This record gives sequence, C-alpha cells and structure tokens, in this order.
Amino acid sequence: MRVAAVQFRGDRADLDGRRAALARWVWGAGPGTDVVVCPELAVSGYVFEDPTDAGRVAEAPTGPTFQALAPVARALGTFVVCGFVERDQDRLFNSAMVIDPAGELAFVYRKTLLYELDEHWATPGDSGYATFVTDRGDFTVGICMDLNDPGMIGFVERSAPRVLAFPTNWLEEGSDVWTYWAWRMDTTRTALVAANTWGEERGVAFSGRSAILQRRERTGGRRWWVLAAGEQTGDALLHAELDAPRPTPADLVSS
Repeated sequence: MRVAAVQFRGDRADLDGRRAALARWVWGAGPGTDVVVCPELAVSGYVFEDPTDAGRVAEAPTGPTFQALAPVARALGTFVVCGFVERDQDRLFNSAMVIDPAGELAFVYRKTLLYELDEHWATPGDSGYATFVTDRGDFTVGICMDLNDPGMIGFVERSAPRVLAFPTNWLEEGSDVWTYWAWRMDTTRTALVAANTWGEERGVAFSGRSAILQRRERTGGRRWWVLAAGEQTGDALLHAELDAPRPTPADLVSS
C-alpha cells in the first residue's frame, strides 16, 4: 500500500493561494498512491479566538477546499484526506473530508476528542469512525487529539485497518512526537500516516516532523519504523510503501 503525507502550513489571509499550493503538493504524490493525508485545518490555520473568528474560514464539505482537491484525487485515482473548518448550519466542526479516487466526497469525519484550543469554537464530532477500502488495503481517519481517545484506539484495534490517516496540528511541547505517536498506537497493527503543520500561529508553536510510522514484529519485541519523516519546519511531501523490505531510518521505539 502506497501512502503519502503533506506537511503544510495554512494561512487564513490567503486561503485561495494555500488551496492551490496544497493541491500542487497532493499532485506530487503521483499516480499509484492509495491515500494522501493533509493536515488538520490544512489551509486556514488552527488558532481561533472564538466561533466568529473560526466562522470566517468555515466552509461546506464540498466547498472551495474540496473543489481544489477533488480534481487532483480524480486525476491520480487516489483517496485524499484533508482537514477543514466545517460549517453545518449554526454549528462549526473541526473536520476532515475524505475524497475518493473518483473525486467524490466519500465521508466527512468530525473530530471527536477536542483539544483546549478547539473547545471554544468547535462542536464535538458526531460522525463516528469509519473505514475506507483501497485496492491494496483499508484505512480510517482520526484528527490530532483523537489519538488520545480510548474510543478511537479501541475502534482501530477492533477494525484493524492497515492505515490510520492522521491530519494533525500537533503542538511543539519539547518532547519526541514520534515516540509518543508510536506509544499510543502500540496496541494496534495499524500504520500511522501523520500530516502535521509547522511554525508559529498567534503565539502557538507547532512541531512539524510529519511521519509515516509502521510497526514491525522483531525478535525481542515490537519496534516502530519511521518509513518517511519531515523536518521541524517547511512544507513537504512524504511518501512510503508499507511493508517495504528495508525501511529507513532505524527503528523508532521498542515495546
């Protein structure tokens, strides 16, 4: 199964420009990629003062971000997962659209476990978790803080998708983010495709370091391999073939 993650920084002052740039990064994943994952709230940025502030960048699931990415998904024949501020009548959600290889909207996942920076503007998600089938494996979607939700981990354990598509805006907290992500996933056999943002927004710093992680069984215990890794700063495209015979760099963490 071929997967990709786009590390990307949004800009609410240039939504159309960032949509076009994001579409170019997704296009770079190329034909034959099964799923491309973009960050949480990918084009708008993450930090909002209140619902009015978030509402200025909110859109319908088939709004401008979908319109920018759907032709790329269709041309490549790939699933695309992308975070956005969703407006549903008078409610706002921290959501991720799932665009299928035909360029159609397959699902809208709404973040279940809100972080403190979401709580003052977003409604907790009510979509539930779901799986999607590609030609070479299935995947599910969770957003950022959902990795700390026992309900999501339980769903992944039971449904055993090959991939967790993970749009995130993970903060810089001075710790090894890959080790933490691997620890949260360690009761599963599911690879993690984490697409993060980077830099600073309204005084909040983000960690970058998007990654594609896969667990391997080895003598003496399980280990997580970093199949592809982003830097702390800068937009980037990561891609990997799951179950590649010689993943690099070296294993991340033992359990």
